[in-house]
Amino acid sequence: MAEDERGVGSEKTADDVVLIRVRGSLDGWSGSGDLSAALTGAVADGCVRTVVDLSGVTFADSAALHSLLGGQREHVKAGVPLVLAGPLHSGVRRLFEVTGTAGAFRFADDVESALQC
Repeated sequence: MAEDERGVGSEKTADDVVLIRVRGSLDGWSGSGDLSAALTGAVADGCVRTVVDLSGVTFADSAALHSLLGGQREHVKAGVPLVLAGPLHSGVRRLFEVTGTAGAFRFADDVESALQC
């Protein structure tokens, strides 16, 4: 996915880590359904870890949070770590803080750190 594109894209690394890159708004109107599908696909694909790059997300709402929480549940059931990578925009970080869900996720400062966890 090019840097200026919006949406959700995923790739599998040589180490069997699925990297899901999200760009633009992540809400009930755009992106959340694609993110849910990508998270489900990562578990079904037999990955050893999933990294969600949220550094390009400029807005996220409760639909985005619902997708991430659902993906986290699927990953826990499958025994596959899910790592959310930043840096997070202030509004996205605030979504986790205000809802009290930050503790439900593992965070990394950036994609490179998340891939090394």
